[in-house]
Amino acid sequence: MSPVKDMLTVNGIDVQIVRKDIKNLHLAVYPPDGHVRVAAPRYVTDDNVRLAVVSKLGWIKKQQQAFKDQPRQSERKYISGECHFFFGKRYRLELIEHEGKSEIKLLQSGKLNMFVKPDTSIESKEKLLNAWYRAELKKCIAGLLDKWQPVVGERVAAWGVKKMKTKWGSCNIQQARIWLNLELAKKPIECIEYILVHEMVHLLERNHNDMFKNHMDRFLPQWRSYRNVLNRAPLKHEAWHY
Repeated sequence: MSPVKDMLTVNGIDVQIVRKDIKNLHLAVYPPDGHVRVAAPRYVTDDNVRLAVVSKLGWIKKQQQAFKDQPRQSERKYISGECHFFFGKRYRLELIEHEGKSEIKLLQSGKLNMFVKPDTSIESKEKLLNAWYRAELKKCIAGLLDKWQPVVGERVAAWGVKKMKTKWGSCNIQQARIWLNLELAKKPIECIEYILVHEMVHLLERNHNDMFKNHMDRFLPQWRSYRNVLNRAPLKHEAWHY
């Protein structure tokens, strides 16, 4: 059965309700402008959703303000002189048109060279850069897994990288599978490490409770500062659809 979507206004806040076959109600606030979404079991009434939202009004407004205050990149055009990030460092893009192979080369001078054929579309340039980001991020993650699996004491059965709009990472506990957001390729290494350890700790503790935080404190005492760095980083320009 397909999910049913409705809208509700609570204290001046528009709330999207998605009713589907789940057991519990989940409330979330999404970037870039603090869109509020409630995923609820089909039997939950509007009044129950309203009560849940009212009980979280303070938290919702705090999240919305955080998104409002967070800087955002402008839309990327993939032209020479444009700024792009890789592992937390800023690089200037130099577009080089030629008839050879399309590729990305990172220079120690702080330049990111993009070799493409003349008249290559913006979409193709973005696809090329994302493929490079994906390959580099996978190399980084593989090394971090070798480091952290013995520390955490859990093995990751499968992992991958994909574009994610609302999460930095996710963990399927039953299958011990971890996904990391492609955007992490632009963030400092310590932020990537924090997200990976965070998702691995979910193999020990499902919820973000005191036990979870105790594990994080033991394995990665600086995790809160890394989280703050990640939360302050500019958001990628994105066309958001809900």
